[in-house]
Amino acid sequence: PTPIQPDSCFGGLEVNSELSSCVVGFKGVIWNFLVGYSLNLVISFSMPEGKLFHSSKKLRHSATSLCEQNQSYIQCTASIPLLYRTIGQHLKLAAQKFPNNEALVSCHEGLRLTYSAVLEKADRLAAAFYQLGLEKGDRVAIWAPNCSAYYLATFAVARAGMISVGVNPAYQVPELEYALNKVGVKALVMAESFRTRNYYNVLEELIPELSGSVPGKLKSSRVPSLKTVVIDCEERSYPGTFSMHDLLELPTEQQIRNIEAMQSRICPDSGACMLLTSGTTGQPKVALLSHFGLVNNATQAARRNELDTKDHRVCVHVPLFHAFGLVFGVFSTLNYGSTMVLPSAGFKGSDSLKAINKEKCTVVYGTPTMFVDMLAESRKDNVDLHPMDLAIFGAASCSPQLLLNAQNQLGIRQVRTGYGMTETSCATFLCDRGDSTESSLETVGRIMDQCEAKVVDREGNIVPFGTPGELWIRGYGTMLGFWGDERKTKEVLSNDRWFRTGDQFVLQPDGYGQIVGRLKEMIIRGGENIYPKELEDVLNTIPEVLETHCIGVPDDRLGEEVCAYVRVDDSVEGQQFDMDRLKRFCKDKLAHYKIPKHLRVVEELPKTTTGKVQKFRLLELFLMENKEN
Repeated sequence: PTPIQPDSCFGGLEVNSELSSCVVGFKGVIWNFLVGYSLNLVISFSMPEGKLFHSSKKLRHSATSLCEQNQSYIQCTASIPLLYRTIGQHLKLAAQKFPNNEALVSCHEGLRLTYSAVLEKADRLAAAFYQLGLEKGDRVAIWAPNCSAYYLATFAVARAGMISVGVNPAYQVPELEYALNKVGVKALVMAESFRTRNYYNVLEELIPELSGSVPGKLKSSRVPSLKTVVIDCEERSYPGTFSMHDLLELPTEQQIRNIEAMQSRICPDSGACMLLTSGTTGQPKVALLSHFGLVNNATQAARRNELDTKDHRVCVHVPLFHAFGLVFGVFSTLNYGSTMVLPSAGFKGSDSLKAINKEKCTVVYGTPTMFVDMLAESRKDNVDLHPMDLAIFGAASCSPQLLLNAQNQLGIRQVRTGYGMTETSCATFLCDRGDSTESSLETVGRIMDQCEAKVVDREGNIVPFGTPGELWIRGYGTMLGFWGDERKTKEVLSNDRWFRTGDQFVLQPDGYGQIVGRLKEMIIRGGENIYPKELEDVLNTIPEVLETHCIGVPDDRLGEEVCAYVRVDDSVEGQQFDMDRLKRFCKDKLAHYKIPKHLRVVEELPKTTTGKVQKFRLLELFLMENKEN
């Protein structure tokens, strides 16, 4: 096999010089590993099935010595080696192994695609991108809800050696303008509509030149990098745009074959995907993730989620433009030929329940809020669900009570939790096969294979096992950097590639961990540290409470007091939820200083589209309500 030239293709250096300051070359990575790990790397390169793996003997020794010192550091030795493979190669192998398996079922579109059909359509679209003048390394934004167009465009961009940019389908004009300009998007693939919005009308508000432009030759004053707009539509045409349906018919057979021929020239270490962080604390950042990190996180997630045990059908209602849906849904189903089922374009509890029954889903992924809504729908309509083997709760903290309710009321054999971030290519902790329900109730699982974790104090010193501190992660999935933002990259990513999560965490010697809360969300009341998650877990056990979120609010005497924002279930009779009810319930469960002083019962909570509550919005609401004080 032809040797790979690592320096020429690492980390997207050839596509944007802005990133050179926050992404090191391959030799630099090796040097960081040698310094940071103090061990040798064993590297084996071959063609697509080649592997990159660590020498586990010294890693085990390193982890053991720190355990003996009772320091919160752990490294999970490999049960399987890491795969040196691109997303495009990953799809090709799936199509070869499972050509006739259903890869995608989009219930709301009435569409079914096999793995062989997905590969064929992805290569057609990739070839069309080149015909439109796009080049390797160009950024292609995908602005769509959960649909077949998003799924196919993701693989087409990867097969073309370009970089996909997931754009939130709920974005308004200012947010869309920010996202497109932040990364210099050259092409935009978008849905025709979502809910009540026509995307073309929104885009035309941002780019008034669109309707008068020649398709592929756009000149926009507000988004100067954007040249091509592609719309997923069949029944009508839009001025200045290409139809995805027409693009699939554009390339010749030779041009399609050229896409396969170029796969060996796409480096697994290069940037594959850009995801915008959820923005729960302000303006989103853009994390650049590699083929290598995404493929391996998906592979390990597939094994831990036991997708290898049978032909699973996976209900995915988490958004595909975020890491949870993209990695656990789109990519991990490839490993064993599983079927990804999309119930609806945007989450709706009743649609998910219908899809689970109709498609006989065996696995379901969701945020805690999604399971709350599914439980409410199942009680309202008395739905008898098709039995499921596994549910994975992710993207936000989950109370033990919700896990038990979902398991018992939705008839799920196993419920599991995990922990991860966009910046780490999704999961870094995940419950494993064979774990008990108690493990999920008490932890977020075990450190992923080939990853390191440590918990440190404010000075960066490793704390003893069982002691709260900030979680730091190092491993194959760590982002290459925040695109175009060296300062913010350096704030979270050390020179030796440790990623500072900003989460308060407790690590145990067996590699399992518990989230305590976000560092920035910790409430300091009269010098006492209060972790919101502890309070939320208690309040969520109140029968009439659907979900609770606690924040710190200003107090003249104590600095901060606790305010609880609560959604209640009106169908639970016999209780009126008020401050007296809250205090009575908490009296023998929480120390007096932890009991909320303020209570707000609300019908809805401000959330991102991935179901994360935006606590800074709750604080804004409280301050506006009490501005006179």
